[in-house]
Parts: sequence; C-alpha cells; structure tokens
Amino acid sequence: MSQEFKKVLVANRGEIAMRIFRACHDLGLQTIAIYSNEDMYSIFRTAADESYLIGENESPLGAYLDIPRIIELAKKHGADAIHPGYGFLSENADFARACEAAGIKFIGPPSRILELMGDKLSAKQIAVACGVPTTPGTTEPLKSREDAQKLALEFGFPVILKAAAGGGGRGMRRCDTVEEVGVNFDLVKAEAKKAFGNDDIFMEKFLVEPKHIEVQVLGDEHGNVVHLFERDCSLQRRYQKVVEFTPAFSVAPEIREALYADAVKIARHVGYVNAGTLEFLVDKEGHHYFIGESSRIQVEHTVTEMVTGIDLVRSQILIAEGRPLSDPDIGIPSQDSLHLNGYAIQCRVTTEDPANNFAPDTGKITAYRSGGGFGVRLDGGNAYTGAEISPYYDSLLVKVTSWDNTFEGVCRKAMRAISEEHVRGVKTNIPFVTNILAHPTFRAGACHTKFIDETPELFDIDTGRDRATKVLKYIAQIQVDNPSAERPQHDIPRFPPFEHTPPRCTGLKQLLDEKGPEAVRDWVLGQKKLLITDTTMRDAHQSLLSTRVRTRDMVKAAEGTAEILNDCFSLEMWGGATFDVAYRFLHESPWERLDLIREKAPNLLLQMLLRGANAVGYTNYPDNVIREFIKEAARSGIDVFRVFDSLNWIPGMEVAMDEVLKQDKICQATICYTGDILDPKRDKYPLDYYVKLAKELEHRGAHMLCIKDMSGVLKPYAAKKLVSTLKQEIGIPIQLHTHDTSGNQVAAYLLAAEAGVDVVDCAISSMAGMTSQPSLNAVVAALQGTERDTGLDLDRLQYLTEYWEDVRKRYDSFEAGLQCNNADIYRYEIPGGQYTNLKPQVESLGLGDRFLEVKENYRRVNEMLGDIVKVTPSSKMVGDLAIFMTQNGLTPENIVEKGEGLAFPDSAVSYFSGMMGQPAGGFPKDLQRVVLKGKEPITCRPGELLPPVDFEEKKREMLAFDPDPSWRAVLSYCLYPKVVEDFVKNQKEYGYIMRLGSHVFFHGLAVGETNKVNIADGKTLVIKYLGLGEVDKEGMRTVSFELNGIRRDVQVPDEEAQKSIVKVPMVDPEDKSQVGSSIPGAVSKIAVKVGDAVEKNQTLATIEAMKMETAITARMSGTVAEILVKEGETVKGGQLLLVIK
Repeated sequence: MSQEFKKVLVANRGEIAMRIFRACHDLGLQTIAIYSNEDMYSIFRTAADESYLIGENESPLGAYLDIPRIIELAKKHGADAIHPGYGFLSENADFARACEAAGIKFIGPPSRILELMGDKLSAKQIAVACGVPTTPGTTEPLKSREDAQKLALEFGFPVILKAAAGGGGRGMRRCDTVEEVGVNFDLVKAEAKKAFGNDDIFMEKFLVEPKHIEVQVLGDEHGNVVHLFERDCSLQRRYQKVVEFTPAFSVAPEIREALYADAVKIARHVGYVNAGTLEFLVDKEGHHYFIGESSRIQVEHTVTEMVTGIDLVRSQILIAEGRPLSDPDIGIPSQDSLHLNGYAIQCRVTTEDPANNFAPDTGKITAYRSGGGFGVRLDGGNAYTGAEISPYYDSLLVKVTSWDNTFEGVCRKAMRAISEEHVRGVKTNIPFVTNILAHPTFRAGACHTKFIDETPELFDIDTGRDRATKVLKYIAQIQVDNPSAERPQHDIPRFPPFEHTPPRCTGLKQLLDEKGPEAVRDWVLGQKKLLITDTTMRDAHQSLLSTRVRTRDMVKAAEGTAEILNDCFSLEMWGGATFDVAYRFLHESPWERLDLIREKAPNLLLQMLLRGANAVGYTNYPDNVIREFIKEAARSGIDVFRVFDSLNWIPGMEVAMDEVLKQDKICQATICYTGDILDPKRDKYPLDYYVKLAKELEHRGAHMLCIKDMSGVLKPYAAKKLVSTLKQEIGIPIQLHTHDTSGNQVAAYLLAAEAGVDVVDCAISSMAGMTSQPSLNAVVAALQGTERDTGLDLDRLQYLTEYWEDVRKRYDSFEAGLQCNNADIYRYEIPGGQYTNLKPQVESLGLGDRFLEVKENYRRVNEMLGDIVKVTPSSKMVGDLAIFMTQNGLTPENIVEKGEGLAFPDSAVSYFSGMMGQPAGGFPKDLQRVVLKGKEPITCRPGELLPPVDFEEKKREMLAFDPDPSWRAVLSYCLYPKVVEDFVKNQKEYGYIMRLGSHVFFHGLAVGETNKVNIADGKTLVIKYLGLGEVDKEGMRTVSFELNGIRRDVQVPDEEAQKSIVKVPMVDPEDKSQVGSSIPGAVSKIAVKVGDAVEKNQTLATIEAMKMETAITARMSGTVAEILVKEGETVKGGQLLLVIK
C-alpha cells in the first residue's frame, strides 16, 4: 500500500546518518536525528531538521540500541518512517517488528525477511533450498566452547567463528588452532551481543585466499527484483572492508553472471523487499559459495551508485513508500535498463594507526581539508576541524569514492583524492590505503581476502611529514615552557650582497682539488700576504655565544662570505663543540651544515677543528671510528683538518694525522700554547719545547703547523719570538690562533706578521674581540699598504660586519656577560670558549656568588696538576675539578687527605687514568692515587686498548629509534649515542625546524606576532600566535595559532601543570609480568581476580574500542598479583592493567 512520508527518523549516527538526511532532503522530507551524550557535538546532530538526545543514562552503544526509546521518540515527534542505516539495529527483526506494531514504516526489508535472512544460518538453508552452493559449516548456533572446539577438529583448520546476526565485519574471528577457538568463542559471543543484541554464533570452514564478491539487489513491494551488478570487497582487515570497487573485472564474466543469477534467485525466493546484498566467496578455481546476506544498505553502496546512476538510499525510501522499481524517481523499468558505466573505487578513511596494528586513535581533529574534483565523491559525517574522535564508535571518518572510464584511471584518481584528504590531530589509515592503491596486485584486480595480511610492504608506511603541525608544536612548547619570557622582534638582517649563486670566483679550494695539499703549502710559503682564516662560523660563536649560532644564519651569509673572502686562506666552520651542540641544542645535523656551506662556498677551503683521538667528542674513540669519521668529513667537503691533542701528546694525534694525509687533505698539525716563554721562572714549556714538537710534527708529514693559543695568553712579543724561531726551524707554513680576552691579540698578530707567520685566525669585527678571535677588520686595516697587506677589501668586509651585528642580536640570551677585556686571563689561563661557558655552568650549580673562587681554584688545580696544557677536553677536566673543590671546601693542601672519601668527577678519573693521554712531566702521584682509588692507569695510547667498533652492529642498535640510519648518522652515534638518539626523536616530534627564524626558534612569538616560515622551497607557512589556553586534566595546555589564516590549536605538555597530576602507570614492554592495554578504549571485562593462577596467552581482560573487542592476554604464566583497573574504566593505549608474579 502506497504511503507518502513527511518525516523520517534516522536511527543511526555519523556518515550514514548524513547520507540518509541528504536523500530525504532531496525528496523534500523532514528529518529527525537521535544522538547519544557522546555525540553531543557531532555534526550529524545539526544536519537534521530536528534532533533528540537518546539514552541519557545508556552506554555509548546502548543508546542506539534502545528500541522502545527510539519508537517512543518517533511517535512523539511525528515520524512516518525510520531508516536504520547500517550496523546497530539495521538488521534486527525485533526493531522492524516494533516499527510495524507502532504503525511506523521501517525503511528496509520487513521483519519476516530480516528473520529469515538476518540469521546467517537460516540464510544458508534458504540458499541450499534454492540450489545455491554454500560453504561447509554448522546449521545451528554453537552451544558451548567445547562443542565449537570439537566441530573445528571435524571441519579441519582454519575455521571461522561468526555472529549469526552479524555484519560489517564484526563478530568474526579466524581460528587456526583448538586453543584459538577457545579464546575467540567468548570474544565473538560478546561482540555479537554488544553489536547486534544476539549472541548466537556459528562456525564455517575458512576458505584460503578467496575473493569476496557481493551482488547488490533491489526489490519492491510488487514482486520486482533486480541486481545492480557486483562489488569486489576482497580488500579486508579483521573482516572489515577497506577498499571496494566495481566491477570485479578480474572475475570471469560467466562467474559474475552466475553470481547475479543466484543472488536474484535467493531474493525472489524469499520475496525480498528493499535494498540488500548477497555475499559470495569465489575460490581460486572459480567456484562460488553463498556466505550470507546483508539486509540493509551497505557502507560501500556508493561505488554501485557511481557506475549505475541509481541513488540506492533514495530508492530505499521510495520503495518503502510503496513505489515500484519502474517509478521514474527510482528509474529501473527492467533489469535490461541497468548498465555499468566505468569503474568506481571506495576508500574508507579511518582513525586507525596502520603502523601500530591498526590501533584506533582518539583525540581532536586539529585540521581537516577534503579532496574533490570531477569523479570524486565524499561521504562523511565525523570529519571536521575540532571533531572529537572517541573510542566508542566506528573509526570511519569519510568515504572517498572515485569514478573513471578505466580501472587504471580510477586508481590514479583515487590516489589523488585520498592524498588530498588532510587530517591532523589523529592518526589515519591514509598512507596505508595509498599503498594499496599503488600495489600492482590491486591494480590487476587480483587481491584476495587475506591479501593485506600477507603483503607486508603495505605496512611500509609513509606517515606523512605533517610539517605545519610539527612546527606549531615546537613553537607552542617554547611558549609554554617560557610563558613570561621577553620575545624580542628584530628587523630583517642586512644580508651581504653577492653576484652569483653559487659564487663563480675561484680560490685555494680549486688549487687543492687540482694539485693537492703540497701545492697549497708551497703557494702559502711562496707569497707575502698575511693570509686569514675566518672563524666567525665556528670558534667565534663557540667562544662568545655558547656555540649556539644556527646553520640557517650561517647559510644566509655563505654566498656573500665566499665572494668577499675569496682571497682568505680558509673558512673555519665545523668541528669542535659545534658538532654535538648542533645535535643537542639546535636540533639540526652538523653534516647538513657542512653540505649547505660547501654548496654555497665552493671556492673556499673549509676548515674544521679535530681533537685528535677525541674526534669531535670528549673522550677517546677506537681508531676505526677516528679514521671513518675523517674519511666522511673529507668526502663531504672539509679541506683543512686542524688536528690537536689537549696535552700536546703526539701519539694522541698520530692516527688522525695519518688518515688526513691518506685522504689527500691539508693536515694542519697543532701545538697548544700555554705558559709564557718570556718568563724564565715558568720553565716547563720553554721555547725549545715548542721547537721540538714542531719538528716532530713536520717529520710526521704535517702540511702546516698551527700554534693554538686557546686561552689567549700568548703575549705580543712572545708571539714574535715564537714565530720567528719556528720559521727558522721548520719549513712548513705557520698559522696562529688566539683569543682576544686580554685585548692584546691584534698586537700579537701584527708582531707575529713581522716575524713571518703565514696565516692568522680572525673573526668578523661584530663577532670578534673578548673571548673570541681578534677583529678581522682591524687586522686588515692595520696591514693595509704594508708588505703583509691581506688583500681583503675593508669596505666589503663591512657588509659581513653589518650582517653579523644584526644576527648576533638574536642570540642575546647566550652572551657571556663580559663587558670589557680582562687581563686576568694571564692569571687564570681559562680558554676563551670555556671562559664563556664557565659562569653559567657555575650559576646552574648554585655557585654564582662564588665564581671568583671557582676561577681561583681553576688556577690552583692547574698548579696541582703541574701546569698542564689546557684545551678541550683537558680544560674541561680542570674546570670540573675546580668546581668540585669549591663545592667540597677542598684546597691543594687537603685534597689528598679529604679526597679519600670523595668520588671525583668522571673527567678527572678519565684524565688520571691516562685516557686523555700523557701530560708533559707526568701525573702528581698522590693525587692520582686518591682520584683512581685503586684503578690502574694506562700509559699507552688509549686507542690501542679500545676494540674496533662494529658499525653494522651500531646500525642495528639504531634501528630501535631510526628505521633507516644513514652512514653519517651511524658515525655520529658512535661519538654521541644518546645525543643522536634524542635528535632523531626530536625530529620525529617537531620535524625539520632548521628553517625557523632564530628569534622564533629560541624565544617563540609575541602575542599577535605573525611570522612566515618557508618549510620548503615554494611552501610558506604564515603563523600568527594568538595565546595560551587552558590546561586539561592530563596537564596538556592548548596553544592557539592562526595557520595560513585558519585557527589551529595544538596541545603540548605543561611541565608545571603536570607536576600536580597523578599519572596513570604505563606498561614496560620489556617486563613480561606487566600486562598493558594494546589500544585505548574501555575495559569491558576482567576475566581474572587477584590470586588467580594464569597461563601464558590466557585471556585476562577485554578492551572495547570502536565496536571491536580486543583480548588482553598474559605474556607469562604466574599468579595475578595486582589489578589496577575496573570494568567500565577508560584506559589509554599502553596503560598498565595487571601485574603477574
């Protein structure tokens, strides 16, 4: 009997509710939504004309399963009909019967048909009666676990347990052993009861590698039944379809025709009405088996609509009104009138993490952008910015359906459409679906139902860079960690000009590459100019700004530097402390710094500082690590290796020197200057000491000699005397390095120049002076018009001065605080870089008011040790010991006595053990005994005792945090394992932040400040900081931005807030006595109690999330010692649930 509807209630939620509302509105019908407490903010609620809360005191699922309340609401608000959608009550005969009893039309098959076809056992019996083949299985519900296990043995494994009233992949578990049947029996019954209100389950023989093909049918109330062709639903995970397409072109046409015929035969036999799907398995031999019928609209109905032009949901409504299929609004006068047009694919975008066994992810969607274009259809209901994804419902966000004339074309279109889906804040399966679409087996249509399980490459997940969110998280963390910090804003720096990129001028780099290091050595000796090494990009900022200058600021000046300093000797820009600080504090790779500057300055010799057997670390490393590091540095662009030993102990330098020579690079062997050759009372390091060292280094093949005055104690006339003597004794170029702490060192350079020094280290004037090197500009100016004129253009140097003057302002917080030059350096002899860092180190230990005492103790320690050479790492040891003495009230007179009961700093133990080498004059024996406490020191080179590193083993070790470590990363890990691990983790958390402006990187943004970030060439983020928000119960603070004009909130931990939060205990994956939740969700069942004996793999609890139940099993046998959660409690992924002893 015909009936025109006026108002339809939709007894469902999310995407399918939205789909039905749209069909109703197309027909001019009013709509009613029902929603649970958990769906209060879901978008489908407001898409209906009316919406009503249901099940206020019900569980999230129970609200949508409350038949009496749904009928009551429908009657109260004048609904003519109820559409159940899919899932929930859509195939529940009791619900259809209740609608019929209330005089409300159920938009779907009548209760009689639901009773027949909704039970998979009776459906199979009907198929048999129609002569349609079915899979071997039980014909009655399973009565007990024992019966199920017995029948499984009879059928032979594998078998599958299924909910009799099931659908949508729920209530289905494959079992390969008797034990699995036992475990899964209870799980499937529980899932069936929760999802369908009926816990009857049955068993079937599981077919291996079949295709899952389903046939869509429509039947009206006038006896007409048609099929709308088939869908290939073989791409499944946990028996839930992931990607569906039509037509199933890889199935032979005659098989498809047989499927159509059998589908229609069954539908006609039962007098089927409305939309339904007949489901079949097709085995490798082409045999097909009926497995069940879905008496409802299917999730994947969209592909059928795309290729037939028939609106299935609208057809459902019109059929329910009593209209025949031939009605023009349905448009199917006969089977022959239906035609396939092209190909369609549906991809389900879900909030599941493919990299974590598809664990459902929950949280807030912080950004959402959808795809589109010709042939692309989106069906969503839960995907929008600000949506809260809960663990209670299906993980589906949006269905992306694509159409094209060819299957290859629709695959390409689907990949494009799915890649345009932009979801932030929760993990999705998008990269996994992309892998499916690109796989040749899928494109050949050859996938079977276990294809996903058996194709591991699908799980090689490109998680997406999500660069914008990561950058925002980094800035947000800066804001939260320092909420009241001053956030200075600076003008754009005055960048040095350059004519070409990269520079076209040639320099000593080309001479080295073409003719080798000896040619450079001879060229240096054969010319008159005083040559300059610019240290601005390495030792200058190490000494002034705690090594904090970032690669970004160096690269911005690199091309101008290359052209302006074309006539200099070299550019020191690598090594020393800059290596680990880049990783540790600047979150950038020092290797990338080398690559970028090498590219921008192809004409300059690039120079690094190498700490001999310490490489760029603070301890001795095996010889093969030193050699491989030097090889890679040379290959990457380092031309000049300044090799030194912190104690001037030549055996500590020999391996490094040898490898530099093998690499055909410039080996600049180094003597560290200490003492005072002008003071006859300080006779430990007389002039002859330096001459002997220089001759030995020349003999060992050094191309150049460097005099390294780390503390800046080489007085001007001492410099003249030392250089002039050495020039008479050796035949290689001499380079001089110093620090201008006293203010005397420009004079020292000028006198050294008179004495014949070949090269000096200087820094651009705005980065010079104090603990840095002497001013390059000043030295150039002083020598203009003389025989030693540097040849550098003072006016052009001003461009570099202005740039670094502007950039230095961004590093104000790292300034050492020295206001003037200080001649007390001659008393304390603290190296420049250490002097800068020593005061903040002392202050961090609460000794800020005793800094002068620490400096005095530094001098005393040096005297106790016998006046040693003080360069990293020996200088660090002296500093550590000075602080130790200050903390413990020690003096040179009582340190041996009181030190018996004290544990000395690690650096002191290393020094006295001989691990830093052998000092001139040896160790003070009493102090050595007290520090080592019975440990025997070594007298040989430490590298001789250290076994070679197994680089392959190190690489395997790194796989725990880096899936694909590069050779450079492995080398760095050998030097700084924890630092490199933290760097990799930081990159995963915050992405590539090297392009952030330095004031933002260090200080964040002021409220209302807008900053542009070029995250890649041609990709610019416009970020505006809006302010800090509230802290949630987990201690996470919301920070608000505008990203490209659209508000974006991110959450980061607030350390202060988290101090007062009681955190839930998390499981230790290595401790098998701890049992944790594998997914976030609700504890639906705890199967044991404290004191119970349990076996390994026994089910202890069940977690429910997004309508799926997951068994939590014991990882060891034992006794339940503690249960930390209760049934009904919501838990996090990884949360500790139970402890077994």
